[in-house]
Amino acid sequence: MPNVYSVLADAMVTIHALYVSFIVVGLALILVGRVCHWSWVRNFWFRIVHLSMMGIVVVESLLGITCPLTTWEYQLRDAAAEPIDGGSIIARIAHQSIFFDASPAMFTVIYVVFFSAVVASLILVPPKWRQASSPLAP
Repeated sequence: MPNVYSVLADAMVTIHALYVSFIVVGLALILVGRVCHWSWVRNFWFRIVHLSMMGIVVVESLLGITCPLTTWEYQLRDAAAEPIDGGSIIARIAHQSIFFDASPAMFTVIYVVFFSAVVASLILVPPKWRQASSPLAP
C-alpha cells in the first residue's frame, strides 16, 4: 500500500499536468474556436485566467524561480523515499509528459514564445464581455 506522501506526490504531478494541459490545450482551442466560430473561446474570464496562468509561468522562469508545484512534488517524493519520476503509472505518465531534459534558458525561451502566442491570441480572437440582454430586446 503506498504511503500518504506518495499519494500526495502523485496528486501534485497530476495537478501540474492539468495546469500545463489547460494552457496548451486552451490556446489550441482558442485558435480552433476562431475558425469554428465557437463563442465560448471569447469568454473574458476564461481568457484572463488562461493569460494569467501562462504569465505566472513566464515570470517564474524569468526570475529563476522553480515552480512551486515541482518543488512540492519533489519534497513529497523525497518524504515517500521515491525517485522523482516514481509513483503510480498515471503519475509517471504525467511526469514524463511535462518534464523533459533542457536547459533553464531553453525553457525560458519556450515559455516566452508561448506567452507571446497567448498574447497574440488576445488580438486575433479578442475576448468579449457577456452583454446583458435588454428587457426591451425582442
